Amino acid sequence: MFSFFRGLGTCVFRPYYFFVNCLNCSKKIYPNAATWSSTTWQMASVLGPALAGFFISWIGVHWSMCVIFGFSLFALIVLLKIPKKPILNPKIGEPVFKSLKEGLTFVFKTKAVLGALTLDMIAVLFGGAVALLPVFAQDILQVGSEGFGVLRAAPAVGAALMMLMSTRFPLHKFAGKKLLLAVFAFGICIIVFGLSTYFWVSVAALFFSGAVDGVSMIIRQTILQLKTPDHMRGRVASVNSMFVGSSNELGAFESGLTAKLMGTVTAVVFGGTMTLITVGATAIFSPSFRKLDLSKDVEEHQKEE
Repeated sequence: MFSFFRGLGTCVFRPYYFFVNCLNCSKKIYPNAATWSSTTWQMASVLGPALAGFFISWIGVHWSMCVIFGFSLFALIVLLKIPKKPILNPKIGEPVFKSLKEGLTFVFKTKAVLGALTLDMIAVLFGGAVALLPVFAQDILQVGSEGFGVLRAAPAVGAALMMLMSTRFPLHKFAGKKLLLAVFAFGICIIVFGLSTYFWVSVAALFFSGAVDGVSMIIRQTILQLKTPDHMRGRVASVNSMFVGSSNELGAFESGLTAKLMGTVTAVVFGGTMTLITVGATAIFSPSFRKLDLSKDVEEHQKEE
């Protein structure tokens, strides 16, 4: 029951988070803001499990939950300190499904946004080896729970470090090519991980998969922020949450199903291969996305300030 309501809260929070980020930072620093936002999220995904384990061993599960509640309450208080902003959507009060339809229509008409969301969804759907990490740690690499922890943290560490580096090296130039290359490299890393029987090779493959996934995440967020008009941000953010949220859960299901049908190693290699095929198809059939460059968009936003 509580997990159900947590899911509902997440569905509301994700679009709101994207929208508030756009409203509270200058348009000329959208790319850098997207980098720091993604970096913060990745750092939290690394530190969160580590702190959870520490608190559980120190004060137990129940008091650890109280600590989580305290952090959530603190975040809410900070959030309430944000000054009120004008509502940019002129169609307040329209039916939910009509609003969602308009968001979907915008996404499918805007090639840059559609390409970014599709690549991310397919990569997570087929390239998500995280769901099978316990099997690899226990049966294939035979490294136990300690090794599983290292494997689980490797992608997040790689992503966080790459995002920190990206704050100094903007990714908006030739964004389409960079995103395609990042997702292609992600697929290669997943295949290497699936074929590896050496623990540190597997750790390195996951580390670099997280690094290139961090690049794709920054570029995707930058595309969404620069290509979405203000009055459509909430709707597009909702569609983005649908793409990302559903692909995470469906990706775990796909990994389990293909592992059952093909075997664990074959399932991971199959997922990485499907990611490579998707990148190739996108590069061939969507030349406009391949040639996407956000430099002009960044310059236009800078002129508006």
